[in-house]
Amino acid sequence: MAVPQEVEGTPYIQDLNDAQKLAVETTEGPLLVLAGAGTGKTRVLTTRLSHILFLQKAWASQVLAVTFTNKAAHEMRERISRILGRGVEGLWLGTFHSICTRILRRHAELLGLHPSFTILDTDDQLRLIKQILQASNIDDKKTPARGYLGAISRWKDKGLRPNQVSTPELGHNSLPRVLEIYVQYQERLKTLNAVDFGDLLLHCITLFLENPDILETYQDQFQYILVDEYQDTNVAQYLWLRLLAKKTHNICCVGDDDQSIYGWRGAEVGNILKFEKDFPGAKIVRLEQNYRSTTQILGAASGLISQNKGRLGKTLWTDVKEGEPVLIKCLWDGQEEARWVGEEIEAMHVKKHALSEMAILVRAGFQTREFEERFLTLGVPYRVVGGLRFYERMEIRDALAYLRIVTHRQDSLALERIINTPKRGIGPTTVKSLHEVARDMGISLSEAAHHACRTGLVKGKTGETLSRLLQDIDRWRSLLDSQEHTEVAKIILDESGYTNMWKTDKSPDAPGRLENLKELIAALGEFENLPGFLEHISLVMDSVTSTQDDMVTIMTVHSAKGLEFETVFLAGWEEGIFPHQKAMNESGIAGLEEERRLAYVGLTRAKKRAIITCASRRRMYNQWQTSLPSRFLKEIPEEFSLMENVQTQYSPMSESWGSTTEDYVPKPKFKSVSRKLSAPAADSRVGERVFHQKFGYGKIMRVEGEYVSVNFEAAGIKKVVSQFLEKT
Repeated sequence: MAVPQEVEGTPYIQDLNDAQKLAVETTEGPLLVLAGAGTGKTRVLTTRLSHILFLQKAWASQVLAVTFTNKAAHEMRERISRILGRGVEGLWLGTFHSICTRILRRHAELLGLHPSFTILDTDDQLRLIKQILQASNIDDKKTPARGYLGAISRWKDKGLRPNQVSTPELGHNSLPRVLEIYVQYQERLKTLNAVDFGDLLLHCITLFLENPDILETYQDQFQYILVDEYQDTNVAQYLWLRLLAKKTHNICCVGDDDQSIYGWRGAEVGNILKFEKDFPGAKIVRLEQNYRSTTQILGAASGLISQNKGRLGKTLWTDVKEGEPVLIKCLWDGQEEARWVGEEIEAMHVKKHALSEMAILVRAGFQTREFEERFLTLGVPYRVVGGLRFYERMEIRDALAYLRIVTHRQDSLALERIINTPKRGIGPTTVKSLHEVARDMGISLSEAAHHACRTGLVKGKTGETLSRLLQDIDRWRSLLDSQEHTEVAKIILDESGYTNMWKTDKSPDAPGRLENLKELIAALGEFENLPGFLEHISLVMDSVTSTQDDMVTIMTVHSAKGLEFETVFLAGWEEGIFPHQKAMNESGIAGLEEERRLAYVGLTRAKKRAIITCASRRRMYNQWQTSLPSRFLKEIPEEFSLMENVQTQYSPMSESWGSTTEDYVPKPKFKSVSRKLSAPAADSRVGERVFHQKFGYGKIMRVEGEYVSVNFEAAGIKKVVSQFLEKT
């Protein structure tokens, strides 16, 4: 039926633009709302739902609204209540998992479960799989339980029960007897009257397919279905929605194919691309008026994302005045990048720009370290969103504990942290016994461990393992006299099994942890010796976290989705970092296009200023590597950008920029643009006596650009920034 353009008594519609009004008022039939970044998609979704209830097209209990987070669901409910001026009791509004849980508890018996079933968390799932692996005589050290859980979760995200896993699906998995473990895992879950998160969708789909009458009941009940962030749905969520909407076809999906950036956790951008095929006669409304960014930022972002082939297409525009062009700044190395960004932030802060309105967005977590250290030096308050500060991360604390016990034999806390990390079979009972010995004899835990091994207090296999660990620690300590401290650190992490522990870990965060360990080695290489580095870390970790609200935000681009800032610094736009090499190696063109979508998301977080930085070289795993500028820089239209130092180091029109053609290969060849690195030249300042406010008096030993190594009379050799030194 024809939908009126305006309905009397609906003031909430009057402030919408034409495209938003059309999306709200098109209540019947399948509707896809392609909502570009900053175009008011949440407002459209909540206003549309309110409109349906206001016109009494359905009762609240006949509307299903699905979100991805509880926070989004709570926000939607509040907005709807404000629009209608009343509560909306009975509305089925929540996440996929919460709604499926609600349905399953009603019909649990049909699936062989009791309505009071337990939902297992990740730790419980891993424990259960380990039990199954042990019973099946599979060594979980060679093939970790986490790998099996990852494979099972991916199959569940695709809506595949054990009997539906095909031979091609199995062919992509090298884990022994993985399908058999999947079968046993599901059987054990049923015995325990438990489910995992993947089961919530999978069981619901099974319930609907095996009980058509129940499916029809819910199809009749949900007269209108609304879905937020449709581009992030996985296959199981897609199948579940299709089943529920099959009868009325009154489904409205809101999303942006250009912001589909979660392929690594199962999201299928294809779901939104084939909406018209799934629902013939579907109407598509494009929200293209952006209320966030300037013309320059939108032009740059639109030019970049237009390079993707797999998209439905839209062009963002704004009434906001033009603003500043996107600045692309190339620096000499990663340290200079951090210094320059820090100086820019300080300069803007002096001009009364709030720190809370500035953000640094990085592709990978390891990139935060140099920015954190720079801000600590400058005294600029900052927060790391979506993760811990670099030196507070678990893998960094573990690695530092190894370095501490090698440097300081009496460091009991360090030994306790690493004594069974990775797992060696030295359990809590043994550690407790060692603590008792240490207390009784008034010695350190390390000395107690040596005593226990000598006297046979710790016996059998545990005693042998402990003795071997102590011998390794003594041997690593002796290496510090003959080898570079960075090499010794790598040897420690490798020989202890710690690096391999994360290499064999199949969890999504394992690669990031390995990158952080490499960055730790790079940080270590900036200091003369291991004790000096550990002292530096102690000072960094002892820094009191600022309680003020005005702080610079540092976060990954993935974590920034849905946020906005006045000024955004997009750091590390180089080949191999952004786009990330792993994504391209594993997924080719599809991986490259998702990386480009991620870059688009980063750019569109900026309201007034977007600044992109890249470095000519970076220190990776204690080795200087020449960096090539990201191919994405070439794809930003020249009329919306301003390049500084890029032209002199790289030719934007040369082969040194990556290819985006269909014959793309994971490791493209580039024209050489490297600079020959030479040793620092002799400096007349060497030998000068200087004063530092923290470390006191000392003598300059070596000069490296802005950094100088000083032998302080009270604190020993330190590497400091020259501007903090005073001549005496």
